[in-house]
Amino acid sequence: MTPAREPVAFLGIGTMGRAMATRALGAGIPTIVWNRNPDATLGLADLGAEVAGSAADAACRASIVVTMVTNADVVLAIAQDQGMLAALAPGAIWVQMSTIGDGGMQRVESLVRAERPDVVLIDAPVSGSKGPAEQGQLTIFASGPDAVRSRLDPLFDALGRRTIWVGPVGTGSKLKLVANTWLALAAEAVNVSVALAQQLNLEIGSVIDALGDGPLVSPWQAAKLPRIARGDFSPQFALSLALKDVHLVLEDAGRERFPALASLADEWQAVVDLGFGESDLTVVAQQLEEQGGLG
Repeated sequence: MTPAREPVAFLGIGTMGRAMATRALGAGIPTIVWNRNPDATLGLADLGAEVAGSAADAACRASIVVTMVTNADVVLAIAQDQGMLAALAPGAIWVQMSTIGDGGMQRVESLVRAERPDVVLIDAPVSGSKGPAEQGQLTIFASGPDAVRSRLDPLFDALGRRTIWVGPVGTGSKLKLVANTWLALAAEAVNVSVALAQQLNLEIGSVIDALGDGPLVSPWQAAKLPRIARGDFSPQFALSLALKDVHLVLEDAGRERFPALASLADEWQAVVDLGFGESDLTVVAQQLEEQGGLG
Protein backbone atom coordinates (compact mmCIF):
# COMPACT_ATOMS: atom_id res chain seq x y z
CA MET A 1 0.00 0.00 0.00
CA THR A 2 1.43 3.39 -1.03
CA PRO A 3 1.89 5.70 1.98
CA ALA A 4 -0.39 8.74 1.98
CA ARG A 5 1.22 11.94 0.77
CA GLU A 6 0.81 14.32 3.68
CA PRO A 7 1.13 18.06 3.04
CA VAL A 8 4.70 19.29 3.49
CA ALA A 9 5.81 22.86 4.21
CA PHE A 10 9.30 23.95 3.17
CA LEU A 11 10.62 26.88 5.20
CA GLY A 12 13.66 28.38 3.50
CA ILE A 13 13.60 28.62 -0.29
CA GLY A 14 17.24 29.09 -1.16
CA THR A 15 19.04 27.03 -3.77
CA MET A 16 18.52 23.76 -1.90
CA GLY A 17 15.07 24.54 -0.54
CA ARG A 18 13.75 25.47 -3.98
CA ALA A 19 15.14 22.29 -5.55
CA MET A 20 13.67 20.16 -2.77
CA ALA A 21 10.25 21.81 -2.94
CA THR A 22 10.24 21.32 -6.72
CA ARG A 23 11.03 17.63 -6.27
CA ALA A 24 8.21 17.25 -3.76
CA LEU A 25 5.77 18.90 -6.16
CA GLY A 26 6.92 16.60 -8.95
CA ALA A 27 6.17 13.61 -6.73
CA GLY A 28 2.61 14.78 -6.16
CA ILE A 29 3.17 15.86 -2.56
CA PRO A 30 0.95 18.79 -1.47
CA THR A 31 3.56 21.49 -0.91
CA ILE A 32 3.51 24.79 0.97
CA VAL A 33 6.48 27.17 0.76
CA TRP A 34 7.64 30.15 2.77
CA ASN A 35 10.75 32.31 2.74
CA ARG A 36 11.72 35.43 4.65
CA ASN A 37 12.18 37.16 1.27
CA PRO A 38 8.96 36.32 -0.61
CA ASP A 39 10.67 36.85 -3.98
CA ALA A 40 12.47 33.53 -3.46
CA THR A 41 9.16 31.68 -3.85
CA LEU A 42 8.43 33.12 -7.29
CA GLY A 43 7.66 30.41 -9.82
CA LEU A 44 6.80 27.72 -7.29
CA ALA A 45 3.13 28.67 -7.27
CA ASP A 46 3.08 28.01 -11.02
CA LEU A 47 4.25 24.48 -10.24
CA GLY A 48 1.40 23.96 -7.80
CA ALA A 49 2.83 25.12 -4.47
CA GLU A 50 0.85 27.14 -1.95
CA VAL A 51 2.80 30.24 -0.91
CA ALA A 52 2.33 31.04 2.78
CA GLY A 53 2.44 34.55 4.18
CA SER A 54 4.37 33.53 7.29
CA ALA A 55 6.25 30.60 8.75
CA ALA A 56 3.40 30.06 11.22
CA ASP A 57 0.87 30.08 8.38
CA ALA A 58 2.88 27.46 6.51
CA ALA A 59 3.29 25.30 9.61
CA CYS A 60 -0.39 25.21 10.49
CA ARG A 61 -1.26 24.00 6.98
CA ALA A 62 1.14 21.05 6.98
CA SER A 63 1.62 17.85 8.94
CA ILE A 64 5.32 17.75 7.97
CA VAL A 65 7.49 20.88 8.10
CA VAL A 66 11.01 21.04 6.63
CA THR A 67 13.50 23.73 7.64
CA MET A 68 16.33 24.28 5.14
CA VAL A 69 18.23 27.44 6.02
CA THR A 70 21.78 28.63 6.59
CA ASN A 71 22.49 28.12 10.29
CA ALA A 72 21.13 27.25 13.72
CA ASP A 73 20.32 30.85 14.65
CA VAL A 74 18.03 31.16 11.63
CA VAL A 75 16.41 27.78 12.38
CA LEU A 76 15.64 28.87 15.93
CA ALA A 77 14.42 32.30 14.82
CA ILE A 78 11.93 30.65 12.45
CA ALA A 79 10.82 28.27 15.18
CA GLN A 80 10.39 30.90 17.89
CA ASP A 81 10.29 34.44 16.52
CA GLN A 82 8.35 33.48 13.38
CA GLY A 83 5.98 31.27 15.36
CA MET A 84 6.53 28.03 13.45
CA LEU A 85 6.88 25.73 16.45
CA ALA A 86 3.80 27.04 18.21
CA ALA A 87 1.73 26.71 15.03
CA LEU A 88 2.45 23.00 14.52
CA ALA A 89 -0.42 20.63 15.23
CA PRO A 90 0.09 17.93 17.88
CA GLY A 91 1.73 14.94 16.25
CA ALA A 92 3.18 17.01 13.39
CA ILE A 93 6.71 16.23 12.23
CA TRP A 94 9.45 18.84 12.12
CA VAL A 95 12.19 17.65 9.76
CA GLN A 96 15.27 19.77 10.41
CA MET A 97 17.39 19.37 7.23
CA SER A 98 19.72 22.36 7.53
CA THR A 99 23.39 21.69 8.28
CA ILE A 100 23.75 23.17 11.77
CA GLY A 101 26.23 20.84 13.48
CA ASP A 102 25.94 18.85 16.68
CA GLY A 103 25.73 21.89 18.95
CA GLY A 104 23.05 23.53 16.82
CA MET A 105 20.96 20.39 16.75
CA GLN A 106 21.18 20.08 20.52
CA ARG A 107 19.73 23.60 20.79
CA VAL A 108 16.84 22.64 18.52
CA GLU A 109 16.17 19.43 20.42
CA SER A 110 16.18 21.27 23.75
CA LEU A 111 13.68 23.80 22.40
CA VAL A 112 11.27 21.13 21.19
CA ARG A 113 11.58 19.15 24.41
CA ALA A 114 10.81 22.26 26.49
CA GLU A 115 8.06 23.84 24.39
CA ARG A 116 6.48 21.19 22.15
CA PRO A 117 7.09 17.63 23.33
CA ASP A 118 3.97 16.66 21.35
CA VAL A 119 5.82 17.38 18.07
CA VAL A 120 8.06 14.74 16.47
CA LEU A 121 11.53 16.10 15.69
CA ILE A 122 13.59 14.49 12.94
CA ASP A 123 17.22 15.45 12.34
CA ALA A 124 17.94 14.87 8.63
CA PRO A 125 20.75 16.90 7.05
CA VAL A 126 21.63 16.03 3.47
CA SER A 127 24.75 15.32 1.47
CA GLY A 128 24.70 16.86 -1.99
CA SER A 129 24.57 20.26 -3.64
CA LYS A 130 22.38 22.01 -6.23
CA GLY A 131 22.62 19.42 -9.01
CA PRO A 132 21.84 16.35 -6.86
CA ALA A 133 19.04 18.27 -5.13
CA GLU A 134 17.43 19.12 -8.47
CA GLN A 135 17.76 15.50 -9.62
CA GLY A 136 16.50 13.92 -6.39
CA GLN A 137 19.91 12.37 -5.78
CA LEU A 138 20.64 13.63 -2.27
CA THR A 139 21.78 11.35 0.52
CA ILE A 140 19.71 11.94 3.65
CA PHE A 141 21.25 11.29 7.07
CA ALA A 142 18.05 10.79 9.04
CA SER A 143 17.76 10.31 12.78
CA GLY A 144 14.81 10.20 15.11
CA PRO A 145 11.89 7.99 16.14
CA ASP A 146 11.34 4.86 14.04
CA ALA A 147 7.56 5.25 14.32
CA VAL A 148 7.34 8.06 11.75
CA ARG A 149 9.59 6.59 9.06
CA SER A 150 6.71 5.40 6.90
CA ARG A 151 5.13 8.86 7.00
CA LEU A 152 8.36 10.36 5.69
CA ASP A 153 9.05 7.77 2.99
CA PRO A 154 7.23 9.64 0.17
CA LEU A 155 9.09 12.86 0.95
CA PHE A 156 12.52 11.31 1.37
CA ASP A 157 12.04 9.15 -1.72
CA ALA A 158 11.31 12.32 -3.73
CA LEU A 159 14.35 14.17 -2.39
CA GLY A 160 17.09 11.55 -2.26
CA ARG A 161 18.58 8.51 -3.87
CA ARG A 162 18.95 6.96 -0.44
CA THR A 163 18.04 7.63 3.16
CA ILE A 164 20.29 6.36 5.92
CA TRP A 165 18.57 6.08 9.31
CA VAL A 166 21.34 6.29 11.88
CA GLY A 167 19.84 6.45 15.37
CA PRO A 168 18.28 8.95 17.77
CA VAL A 169 17.87 12.65 17.01
CA GLY A 170 21.26 14.32 16.62
CA THR A 171 23.03 11.32 15.14
CA GLY A 172 22.31 12.54 11.61
CA SER A 173 23.98 15.87 12.27
CA LYS A 174 27.03 14.13 13.73
CA LEU A 175 27.33 11.95 10.63
CA LYS A 176 26.97 15.04 8.44
CA LEU A 177 30.00 16.56 10.21
CA VAL A 178 32.01 13.49 9.21
CA ALA A 179 30.76 13.74 5.62
CA ASN A 180 31.60 17.47 5.55
CA THR A 181 35.14 16.74 6.68
CA TRP A 182 35.58 14.11 3.99
CA LEU A 183 34.30 16.53 1.35
CA ALA A 184 36.47 19.42 2.52
CA LEU A 185 39.65 17.35 2.43
CA ALA A 186 38.69 15.84 -0.94
CA ALA A 187 38.18 19.35 -2.32
CA GLU A 188 41.49 20.50 -0.88
CA ALA A 189 43.26 17.59 -2.59
CA VAL A 190 41.94 18.95 -5.89
CA ASN A 191 42.72 22.58 -5.05
CA VAL A 192 46.29 22.07 -3.92
CA SER A 193 47.17 19.52 -6.61
CA VAL A 194 45.88 21.75 -9.42
CA ALA A 195 47.63 24.81 -7.99
CA LEU A 196 50.88 22.83 -7.72
CA ALA A 197 50.54 21.63 -11.32
CA GLN A 198 50.09 25.20 -12.51
CA GLN A 199 53.07 26.38 -10.48
CA LEU A 200 55.15 23.64 -12.14
CA ASN A 201 53.90 24.82 -15.56
CA LEU A 202 51.92 21.66 -16.20
CA GLU A 203 48.69 21.78 -18.19
CA ILE A 204 45.57 20.85 -16.25
CA GLY A 205 44.82 18.51 -19.14
CA SER A 206 47.87 16.49 -18.16
CA VAL A 207 46.57 16.22 -14.61
CA ILE A 208 43.17 15.09 -15.89
CA ASP A 209 44.78 12.48 -18.15
CA ALA A 210 47.01 11.21 -15.35
CA LEU A 211 44.50 11.16 -12.51
CA GLY A 212 40.99 11.62 -13.88
CA ASP A 213 39.95 7.98 -14.18
CA GLY A 214 42.43 6.52 -11.71
CA PRO A 215 41.69 4.86 -8.37
CA LEU A 216 42.84 7.88 -6.33
CA VAL A 217 40.19 10.23 -7.69
CA SER A 218 36.50 10.07 -6.77
CA PRO A 219 33.81 10.77 -9.40
CA TRP A 220 33.10 14.06 -7.59
CA GLN A 221 36.75 15.11 -7.84
CA ALA A 222 37.01 13.94 -11.46
CA ALA A 223 34.02 16.12 -12.39
CA LYS A 224 35.68 19.17 -10.80
CA LEU A 225 38.89 18.97 -12.85
CA PRO A 226 37.40 19.86 -16.28
CA ARG A 227 35.44 22.74 -14.72
CA ILE A 228 38.67 24.14 -13.27
CA ALA A 229 40.36 23.70 -16.65
CA ARG A 230 37.59 25.79 -18.26
CA GLY A 231 37.84 28.43 -15.53
CA ASP A 232 34.26 27.62 -14.53
CA PHE A 233 33.84 28.46 -10.87
CA SER A 234 30.07 28.93 -10.94
CA PRO A 235 28.78 27.61 -7.63
CA GLN A 236 27.81 24.00 -7.35
CA PHE A 237 28.78 24.32 -3.69
CA ALA A 238 29.65 27.88 -2.71
CA LEU A 239 32.94 28.33 -0.88
CA SER A 240 31.29 30.38 1.87
CA LEU A 241 28.86 27.55 2.63
CA ALA A 242 31.60 24.92 2.53
CA LEU A 243 33.64 27.05 4.92
CA LYS A 244 30.63 27.40 7.23
CA ASP A 245 30.43 23.61 7.38
CA VAL A 246 34.13 23.31 8.20
CA HIS A 247 33.71 25.81 11.02
CA LEU A 248 30.87 23.68 12.40
CA VAL A 249 33.24 20.71 12.55
CA LEU A 250 35.90 22.76 14.31
CA GLU A 251 33.37 24.21 16.77
CA ASP A 252 32.13 20.77 17.74
CA ALA A 253 35.46 18.92 17.63
CA GLY A 254 38.06 21.60 18.40
CA ARG A 255 40.68 23.37 16.24
CA GLU A 256 43.51 22.02 18.36
CA ARG A 257 42.38 18.44 17.78
CA PHE A 258 42.42 18.69 13.98
CA PRO A 259 45.09 21.25 12.99
CA ALA A 260 45.03 20.28 9.29
CA LEU A 261 41.34 21.14 9.10
CA ALA A 262 41.94 24.37 11.02
CA SER A 263 44.64 25.37 8.51
CA LEU A 264 42.27 24.60 5.65
CA ALA A 265 39.64 26.85 7.25
CA ASP A 266 42.18 29.70 7.51
CA GLU A 267 43.16 29.24 3.86
CA TRP A 268 39.56 29.20 2.66
CA GLN A 269 38.74 32.23 4.80
CA ALA A 270 41.48 34.17 3.03
CA VAL A 271 39.84 33.38 -0.32
CA VAL A 272 36.42 34.41 1.00
CA ASP A 273 37.96 37.65 2.24
CA LEU A 274 39.16 38.30 -1.32
CA GLY A 275 35.53 38.28 -2.45
CA PHE A 276 35.16 34.73 -3.78
CA GLY A 277 32.75 33.34 -1.20
CA GLU A 278 29.92 32.86 -3.69
CA SER A 279 32.13 31.01 -6.19
CA ASP A 280 32.48 27.24 -6.19
CA LEU A 281 34.82 25.92 -3.52
CA THR A 282 37.28 24.93 -6.28
CA VAL A 283 38.04 28.64 -6.74
CA VAL A 284 40.63 28.05 -4.02
CA ALA A 285 42.79 26.30 -6.65
CA GLN A 286 42.79 29.43 -8.81
CA GLN A 287 43.58 31.71 -5.91
CA LEU A 288 46.39 29.51 -4.58
CA GLU A 289 48.06 29.75 -7.97
CA GLU A 290 47.35 33.45 -8.62
CA GLN A 291 48.19 34.66 -5.13
CA GLY A 292 51.28 32.47 -4.80
CA GLY A 293 49.93 31.15 -1.50
CA LEU A 294 47.47 32.66 0.91
CA GLY A 295 49.34 32.53 4.16
